[in-house]
Amino acid sequence: MNKNSPVLLTTLFLGILLSAGRFPAETGLTVSEKQFVTPVLTGKTENPIVRLTVTVPEQRSENETTTFTFDSQGTTRIADIAKARLYYCGTDSVLNTALTKKTAVLFGETATINRQFSINGKQTLKPGVNYFWLSYELKKTADLMGYVDATCEAVNVASERIKPQQSPNVVKQRIGVALRQHNDENVHTYRIPGLATTNNGTLLAIYDARRGSARDLQGDIDIGVSRSTDGGTTWEPMRIALDKGTWGNLPQKFNGVSDPCILVDRNSKTIYVAGLWMHGVLDDQGKWIEGLNEASTSWNHQWRNKGSQPGFDVKQTSQFLLTKSTDDGKTWSEPVNLTQMCKKEDWWLWAPAPGAGITLADGTLVFPTQGREPDGRPFSNITYSKDGGKTWATSPKASSESTTENMAVQLSDGSVMLNMRANKNRGNLSASNGRVIAVTNDLGKIWREHPSSSSALPEPTCMGSIHRHDYTVGGKNRSLLLFVNPNSKTDRDHITLKVSFDNGKTWPQQHWILLDELKGRGYSCITSVNEKTVGIVYESSQADLVFQKIKLDELIK
Repeated sequence: MNKNSPVLLTTLFLGILLSAGRFPAETGLTVSEKQFVTPVLTGKTENPIVRLTVTVPEQRSENETTTFTFDSQGTTRIADIAKARLYYCGTDSVLNTALTKKTAVLFGETATINRQFSINGKQTLKPGVNYFWLSYELKKTADLMGYVDATCEAVNVASERIKPQQSPNVVKQRIGVALRQHNDENVHTYRIPGLATTNNGTLLAIYDARRGSARDLQGDIDIGVSRSTDGGTTWEPMRIALDKGTWGNLPQKFNGVSDPCILVDRNSKTIYVAGLWMHGVLDDQGKWIEGLNEASTSWNHQWRNKGSQPGFDVKQTSQFLLTKSTDDGKTWSEPVNLTQMCKKEDWWLWAPAPGAGITLADGTLVFPTQGREPDGRPFSNITYSKDGGKTWATSPKASSESTTENMAVQLSDGSVMLNMRANKNRGNLSASNGRVIAVTNDLGKIWREHPSSSSALPEPTCMGSIHRHDYTVGGKNRSLLLFVNPNSKTDRDHITLKVSFDNGKTWPQQHWILLDELKGRGYSCITSVNEKTVGIVYESSQADLVFQKIKLDELIK
């Protein structure tokens, strides 16, 4: 036969299509594969790795799957994987949802993970789309600097062996820690993370422990603390830093403390945690509700309507509490109330901005703060102490824009930059969607707009975190800025770490690192674990709070 004959060419073409998984078998069944950028977590039993979509035509009769074969190429250390499980999720495309709804069926599992491994089982497929998910369970000792990966090499259905169409994007998933998960220690939801490294090198993660529901204040909410003395691989059981209990003879659900911010004094042993306490409930007209008890269902919060009002009293306005630790975060003092010291009486609210504060080069302690003006309009500012935390003062607002949650960094010229969540960005899909940025040289007496304001860092109107990381190269001191938020103008997804080498003027895209592309609640906080490593805690699609580490070399390469 002539090598260019139509029959031979057609045969070769069909063979290529079949081997690539792009051409259905004679019965029309197809298999495709997709991976997502999400963290793979120690402390979590199920971690989605690969989604397989098996599409079955109506006329096909033999539809029982028996074997899936995978290749773990791309995994840094295969020994980190404790088990691989394969779930049949029917028409549910999200593993976490299918597990929650209990519609996921375990197809098979294996604890023998090699470069290539197979999972055997039996599942009759339905006509149409059928989803399978490969899930990994990691060992507690998994390397937090490592990655895991998998590719499906073949699927056996009845007498056929089908090669899936590969995912269009090559994805290796970064390992992390499920720092806090829904219902851990009988807490419904963990939210609003802060993160800091103490002078002893201990990592302290703080957060809302929302005991009864995921809802914001008012509610039974305490400020929790988790400690790690091994760089984030393992974390001690939760401690409580702020809890007002049944103060004033009201139930705990009417004494919530929320929105924590942590600050390490670099010149002493003292670590501070600030939180906002709400006692009782103010109605929509700003009047304190009398007679609340355990059966009461009244609810409001400090940013809604007149949920916090002018004045200083606990029945007028939410209270700014400050606790401290002098033993590396093991125990926490009775809180002091800074409300009357720092709040202007006619402000509706003065509150911590969640995340972390900083110690300036001259020893000044700086908390990011926020509030509401006499007309209820939100603002951002800083609160600082020049005497080691004995007294505190609050600056004028940093911007004329309507801004709230913010974090501060000290730039290389000594000025303080404030990076702020801006309400104008809600629903704004234009080029003007961007974080509001302001700079001060005098602790906020005078603020000036930074050139990157309202343009460089888009947001879906969500908290974002900024951090200065110092390091040395060739004996010379260097610094860079790190920023994390949902890199989207519409949704709290695509949690992305960005780097600036020029004091926040630009954030080059080639240095962006996507951490989690799926939707979560979006809050985050960054710290320097050491000179060569940074750590991030954020609200993820895979757990209430996730901790991950990234090498400096990866950031600046």
